[in-house]
Amino acid sequence: MNDDSQPAAVRARGIVKSFGTGDTQITVLKGIDLDIYLGELLLLVGESGGGKTTLLSAIAGILDINEGNIDVLGVPLSALPANKRTRFRGQTMGFIYQQFNLLPALTAAENVAVPLLIQNIGRSEALRRARGMLNRVGLPDRTEFLPKNLSGGQQQRVAIARALVNEPRLLICDEPTAALDGPNGQKIMELLREVGRSPDRCVIVVTHDSRIFHFGDRMASLTDGRITNIERIQQEGTA
Repeated sequence: MNDDSQPAAVRARGIVKSFGTGDTQITVLKGIDLDIYLGELLLLVGESGGGKTTLLSAIAGILDINEGNIDVLGVPLSALPANKRTRFRGQTMGFIYQQFNLLPALTAAENVAVPLLIQNIGRSEALRRARGMLNRVGLPDRTEFLPKNLSGGQQQRVAIARALVNEPRLLICDEPTAALDGPNGQKIMELLREVGRSPDRCVIVVTHDSRIFHFGDRMASLTDGRITNIERIQQEGTA
């Protein structure tokens, strides 16, 4: 488990994010301070509309913030122009969203291979790695299926495989078990837990699923745009 002496994969200070202007302006993030460490799986919890997805998007550099600073893997995002931020995101981050965002004309293996192809890895090698990752998420017999021929849970596992295939140093997950039954959700969290234990990677998971809380190292509560509590999670089998 991580402690505060470990390097921070994400260091956020004074993060403010608003939408709209004038009388219609809504401030969603209200001065967020948060460190997320290499080698840990951090759970981000809180009520719907509290700012969790907005915070994930800010950490990923998808959303510009109004105030504050975010460093990811030692790189200040605000110092990167848009094109370099996009490249940095593709090289270092993986994403699992509630929407699967699979390309309907591609097979499961081809969907998973997309991040590798973007990095100019050859098609045959990309597909080999994609099939291996589909095996790890429990879909060895679905590699040539189109998304329309997969169940919702199977599509979610394809999306998870796609996020992991590039071995990202920062994995950002928004409700990764929402479409999965209990056993498959546990299997996916075991895989994410394995990724999070790597000393040069970290995993952030937004979730409402209390069945998976024990997989985390720490839990940060986000309420009305503010971090209200951060607690360590007692791991099973530890004193």
